[in-house]
Amino acid sequence: MGFGQAIKHVFGNYANFQGRASRSEFWWWYLFVVIVNAIISIPYSIGLGQSTSAMVVDSKTGELVSGGLNGLAVFGIILVVAWGLAILLPTISVSVRRLHDTDRSGAWWWLNFLCCVGGIILLIFYIMPSTPGPNRFGDGPATA
Repeated sequence: MGFGQAIKHVFGNYANFQGRASRSEFWWWYLFVVIVNAIISIPYSIGLGQSTSAMVVDSKTGELVSGGLNGLAVFGIILVVAWGLAILLPTISVSVRRLHDTDRSGAWWWLNFLCCVGGIILLIFYIMPSTPGPNRFGDGPATA
C-alpha cells in the first residue's frame, strides 16, 4: 500500500475498529500525521516567537512581562487543536486494526496510558510482522 492509498484508506475507515491494517498502512498514516503536524505548527511557532520577542521589563517590579499571545499564535493553537481532534479517531482506529493484524486485541491500545513502557511495548507490537493469512480478526489486509 502506498502513501496516498494508505491515507485514503484510513480516512475511509475513520471509525472502523474491525478488521486489520497492514504495517505499510499504519506507518504511512503516521508519516502523514507527522508531516501535517509540522506544517500546521508553523503559524503557532512564528506567532509564539513574535509574542516572546515583545516581552518587556515592568518598571515597578523589574519582572519580565509578556503582552500575551498574538493573533498568529492563537490561530496556530486553534489549527493544531482542530487537527488533533480531527485525526484522533482515525489514529486510534488504525492503531487498533494494526494490533488486530498482529493477532492482538485492540484492548492493548490502552497501554498508551501506561507511563514510559506502554508506548515502547506498543511500538514493538506495531513493528512486528502481520500474521500470515486470516486470523481471528479477518483476512489479511492485502487480501481484504
